[in-house]
Amino acid sequence: MFADLPAPPSAAPPVWGQSLADRIGQLFRKQRRVAWIYRSPDTSTFRYRVANMVAALNSDEDSDVSASWFGDAELDGLHHLVGHLDAVVVVRYPYGPALSRFMARADAAGVPLIFDVDDLVFDPGMVPVVMEAIGEDVERFARWQTWYALTGQLQATASRCRAALTTVPPLQERLATYFPDGVVEVVPNFLDRRQDSYSRELLGAKQDGSAARTGPITIGYFSGSPTHAHDFAVAAPALGRLLRSDPDVRLRVVGSIDVVGDLTELSSRIDVVPFMDYLSLQRSIAEVEVNIAPLQHHAFTVCKSELKYFEAAAVGTWTVASSTPAFAAAIDDGRTGRAVRAHEWDDALAEAVALARDPQEYAARTAAAAASAYEHYGWNAVAQRLGDAVTACCRRAGVG
Repeated sequence: MFADLPAPPSAAPPVWGQSLADRIGQLFRKQRRVAWIYRSPDTSTFRYRVANMVAALNSDEDSDVSASWFGDAELDGLHHLVGHLDAVVVVRYPYGPALSRFMARADAAGVPLIFDVDDLVFDPGMVPVVMEAIGEDVERFARWQTWYALTGQLQATASRCRAALTTVPPLQERLATYFPDGVVEVVPNFLDRRQDSYSRELLGAKQDGSAARTGPITIGYFSGSPTHAHDFAVAAPALGRLLRSDPDVRLRVVGSIDVVGDLTELSSRIDVVPFMDYLSLQRSIAEVEVNIAPLQHHAFTVCKSELKYFEAAAVGTWTVASSTPAFAAAIDDGRTGRAVRAHEWDDALAEAVALARDPQEYAARTAAAAASAYEHYGWNAVAQRLGDAVTACCRRAGVG
């Protein structure tokens, strides 16, 4: 465990708290204007696919694109703005009356609509797989109605758009069915500017020794919502065996997953921490020596992004992750982390603990991981790629 790390700054991102007038004004600061549309701010998809995107473009001095975001309750009041836009990005937005009217206005004005989605939740045919993956009660008919409605509405939204943005190549391939001209661009999730800055501060404290490592080796799991219970179960047996064989190892779980099965009897060595804001989460990740990102292997999880790797790498924490396409592509296996198959968790966890006990080698490998993370997932590293992707979508949609 690393102690004495810098305290996090205030967590409220400025882009969330802007007034409607400020967000409209923001659109007219540069030559081209792109509006992001999302139902209402939250701490998951909105942060990565809306707030981070808008902030990155507006902060990039080399970009000629200004951006802003708007929510469900604001759409009917924005019709007068549509003709001034160069594109609209519609993010994981179920089709409904306000969106239908707004999209019709954009079509009439010749403004391209771009669909953005970060999960395999736009194909009704995948509903049974999704429900099983996230632990839904498949015997409750109402849950089937909810999921078929959501995926059907998202499919309807996609069908009204001319192009798409998404997070990983497997989702790009799935979306290609809905965009036969191939107008689907990958823009990965990435660190926002404040998360980037604070992560560098945490990394620096670990590298210069001001944050000393003390006590047992701690392994952290930072996806702790009930919908990830099946994912956590992929690594849980190996975690149980490791904790039994090595009394100087602890487990930290952030969220509300029930620690059950083989881990129940080890509860005295498991710390369950409540959900926290995203900057405090970076500190919690920085405190542990090993971060784990287990995933089941099926169509839904294959489409998950690599963010659980790069958020840990950015603060100098070693990651062991399931070998999904995104993790396997992001991790230089053995050098910047581990991407493992289901039967490799025991060995990979033992290796990670041994690595954490070798300060010099641990520092070298986590420094390499951090450098790679900032190169590929820092806010300024992705800004240009995002601007190029939006431009490509517009051009291939016949605009610009």
